[in-house]
Amino acid sequence: MVAKKIGKGIVQSTLILTVANLINRLIGFGYRIYMSNILGPEGMGLFQLIMPIYALAWSISCSGLTTSVSKLVASEKAKEQHGNMGRILKQALAISTVLGFLLSIILFFFSNMVAVYMFNDERLSMSLKILSLSFPFMAAGSCVRGYFMGLQETIIPAISQVLEQCVRMTIIFLLAGAMMPLGLAYATAAAMLGIFAGEVLSFVFVLASYKGYRLKWPHFKKPTLSSRESFYMLGAMALPLTLNRISGSLLSAFENMMLPRRLMAYGMTNSEALSEFGKLTGMAMPLVQFLSALLVSLSISLVPAVSEAMTMKKFGKISNTVSKVMLFTTITGIGSAGVFIMLANELGEIIYNQNIAHILILLGVMCPFLYMQTTLSGILNGLGEQVFIFRNALISSAISICFIMFVVPRMGLNGYILGSFIGLVIVCTLSLNKIRVATRIEVNILDWFIKPILSAVLTVLVIRMVKGNMFALFGNAFGLAMVLGVTGIMYMMLIVATGCFSREDMRAILNRR
Repeated sequence: MVAKKIGKGIVQSTLILTVANLINRLIGFGYRIYMSNILGPEGMGLFQLIMPIYALAWSISCSGLTTSVSKLVASEKAKEQHGNMGRILKQALAISTVLGFLLSIILFFFSNMVAVYMFNDERLSMSLKILSLSFPFMAAGSCVRGYFMGLQETIIPAISQVLEQCVRMTIIFLLAGAMMPLGLAYATAAAMLGIFAGEVLSFVFVLASYKGYRLKWPHFKKPTLSSRESFYMLGAMALPLTLNRISGSLLSAFENMMLPRRLMAYGMTNSEALSEFGKLTGMAMPLVQFLSALLVSLSISLVPAVSEAMTMKKFGKISNTVSKVMLFTTITGIGSAGVFIMLANELGEIIYNQNIAHILILLGVMCPFLYMQTTLSGILNGLGEQVFIFRNALISSAISICFIMFVVPRMGLNGYILGSFIGLVIVCTLSLNKIRVATRIEVNILDWFIKPILSAVLTVLVIRMVKGNMFALFGNAFGLAMVLGVTGIMYMMLIVATGCFSREDMRAILNRR
C-alpha cells in the first residue's frame, strides 16, 4: 500500500511538473525566438554571458538548501513528524535570504568591474545591476518551492514557474523593441528586468500559497527536532550540494568567459565569437533541451520520492522504479537524437531564421547522454550521493575547460562540443555504475540502447524520404509540426513493436500492477 502511494506520488508529481515544464518551454521558445530576432546572435551571446552569474547566485544562496528542504520534508512527512517540517523550512529561508541579500549588494556595487574584467564587455554593467536585485526573491522562493516538492504538492511550484516565465515574456515584449535603438546594452537590460519581475511575482505567489497551506495542514505543532538539530541536518546535507553547485557554476562561468576569447584565438572577431556563442547557448541548446521537459520533471520528482522510499527501506521499489525510469530516459534521448540530426536545417531556419544546423547535429549526438545525466542526477540526489555528484561535476568541467583552452583554438566551436560530449559519456558511465551498485538494477543493453537505436534509425530513414513532400504540402511551420508528429508516432510504434517498451512497463511505471 505504501509502495503504491510512493509510485503514484512520482507519477502525479512528474505529470504536473511535465505540463508546467512544457508550458514553460513553449513560452520560453516564444521568448527566445523574439529575443533572437531583436538582439541577433551577438545580443543572445551577451545575454548568455550573464546567465552563469545568475546560476552562481542561485547555487550559493539556495541550491543546496532547496534540495535539502525537499528531501528532509519528505523524510519527516514519511515519519509523520509534521512539526519538524515548518522548522526546517524557516531555517532554510533565513539562511538563503541573508545570502541572497549579500550577493545582491556585492554584485550591484561591483557590476562594472565584473563586466569589464570578467566578461571584457562594459555593455553588461547595467544588466548585472538589474539582475542583482532579483537574488533575495529567487533564494527565498526557491526554498518554499523545495518545501512543496518535499510534500509532492507539485502544483504550486508548477504554477510559480509558469507565472515567472509569463512575466519574463511580457516584459521582453514590452521593452526590448523600444530599448534596441539605444543599443544592445539597453536591450539586454530589458531582459534582465523581465527576470527580476518574474522572480518577485513568483516569490509572492509561493509565499501566499504557503500561508494558505498552513491553514489546511495541521503540521505546525511542536517540532521534535531542536533548532540546533535541524540546523545541523540542513547543513550536513546542503553543504556538499551547495559546494557542488557552486563549483559547477564557477566552472560554467569560467567556460562562458573563456569560450568567446578562445574562439577569437581560432580566428574570429569579437562579434563573430559572441554570435557563435549565442547560437550555441541561446538558440541550439534550449532547442535540444526542450524535449527533456519530462525528464527534468522526473528527475525533480525522484529526489523526494526516492528519499522517502529509502527512509522506509523499500529497496525493491527503488530498484524497479529506477530501472523503468532509465528505460524511458534512453528511449526519449535516442529518439530526440534522431529528430535533431534529421531536421537540423529545418529547425534552425524555421524557428530562429538562423543557420545552426551544424551545432544541432553535434548536440543531437549528445542527446542520449545529456538526457541520461538529468535522470541520473535526480536518482543520485535521492540516494544521498551528493559528494559523488560533486566529484563527477569536477571531472566534467575539467574536461570541458581543457578542451576550451587547448582544442577550441584549433577546432573552433566543434572542439568545445567534443569536450562536452566526452565529459558527458564519462560522467554518465560513472553515475550509472554507482546507481547499479546501490540499487542492484540490471542494465539491459538490448532494451535500453540497441532497440531504441534501431527504431530511431529506421524512423529517420523513412521520414527523410517523405519530409520534402510534407513541407511542400503544408508549408514550413505547419509542415515541421506534421513531420515531428509523424516521426514521434512512428518511433513509438517501432519501440512497442520491438518489445522495448510494453504495456506492462507502462503499468509498472504508473504502479497499476
